[in-house]
Amino acid sequence: MGKQRRDLAPESVRFLVLRGFPYILVYRANAVPPRILRVLHGARDLPEVLQDLERE
Repeated sequence: MGKQRRDLAPESVRFLVLRGFPYILVYRANAVPPRILRVLHGARDLPEVLQDLERE
């Protein structure tokens, strides 16, 4: 589930748009259980908000 965005985050991070809501769920798919990293409003500047994901 979720989509990879290699232009925004490492390969293990996925993005899931929450239908009916203006939010994007950002999570680490390779963790057990999956680890939610961020819940972001879709209007945010995603590259700026996610620039520190490499360090997590």
